[in-house]
Amino acid sequence: MARLPRVALVGANGMLAVAVKRLLGAAGNPPAELDLPGFDVSDREAVRRGLGELGPELIVNCAAYTDVDGCEAREELAAQVNGQGPGYLAEAARELGAALVHLSTDYVFDGAKGEPYTEEDPPNPLCAYGRSKLLGERRVLESGLDRFYVVRTSWLYGPGGKNFVETIARLAGERDELRVVADQVGCPTYTEDLAQAIFRLLGWGAVGVARSAAGGEAARLPDATGPWSIAGGGGSQTPHPLPVTRHPSPPYGIYHASGEGSCTWHAFAEEIVARLREGGPVRVRAVRPIRTEEYPVAARRPSYSVLSKEKLRRATGASLPPWPDALRRYFAVRSTVALTPTDDGPRTTDI
Repeated sequence: MARLPRVALVGANGMLAVAVKRLLGAAGNPPAELDLPGFDVSDREAVRRGLGELGPELIVNCAAYTDVDGCEAREELAAQVNGQGPGYLAEAARELGAALVHLSTDYVFDGAKGEPYTEEDPPNPLCAYGRSKLLGERRVLESGLDRFYVVRTSWLYGPGGKNFVETIARLAGERDELRVVADQVGCPTYTEDLAQAIFRLLGWGAVGVARSAAGGEAARLPDATGPWSIAGGGGSQTPHPLPVTRHPSPPYGIYHASGEGSCTWHAFAEEIVARLREGGPVRVRAVRPIRTEEYPVAARRPSYSVLSKEKLRRATGASLPPWPDALRRYFAVRSTVALTPTDDGPRTTDI
């Protein structure tokens, strides 16, 4: 079994970090966990000191200020956490000889293109959140660090954080009718699938599904949900730790990784309600489509922020599953994992 690098996971209590920790733990390589209040990504000296003491070979940055509307009123804070913080991590990684994975967002684009955005398309964010995330990308690129992946994703959901799926699930039990924006198009992304895609970018193969050497049925971890296979195994039982195959790492740089396909927030909400009804009666009777201007919020969102994943497919030979399939898999496990209650409205787009 290939040895995995020592990993420092920044923002370790966040939604994506939950999935990253689960996969690293399954591979027998639990990360060093860094988060507030003990580790402040916006404090340059604290970043250098904290990472210097750990000496990681890989830093995965899941830390972000993700209140999209809150960023409008607190843009300076957003710029520190989402913008300067990634630069400090990149500087520390360069000093330590480590690699960096940094997560960014579809909101760096303005939505005017009308077709999937590639990594080469010029960013033009419409809101403070998007501007702060673009600043973070640029700070990484300007840091002098050669070994980095900036991974843009979108419409993220999963256990362990506020997300659109859980907001709709809650409101569907409280209201007879939901009104959801139907003129914004993007790609829902399940944290489990995004974590697997990050592993593929790192050249680690995939973790979470093991097949017997004889090609028998897959043996899964109790909460493993991704349709990803890995080599090795031997026998019908899932080994511990799970074996991880190593492959040549794709070229460093910016990559897009989000669920396959696209939809509007309204279509996403309808699919969520359909999954809820499979589990029993729900109060909501109708999910009504509305225009963006009918749901006023502080931050402007792009009307079209679908990300092209062709570069990821060419580099790794893999793509994330279609978003409806991912949502079904999430519903298959959501009752068995801890979920964080939300008080967001149905326009939440935190990433």
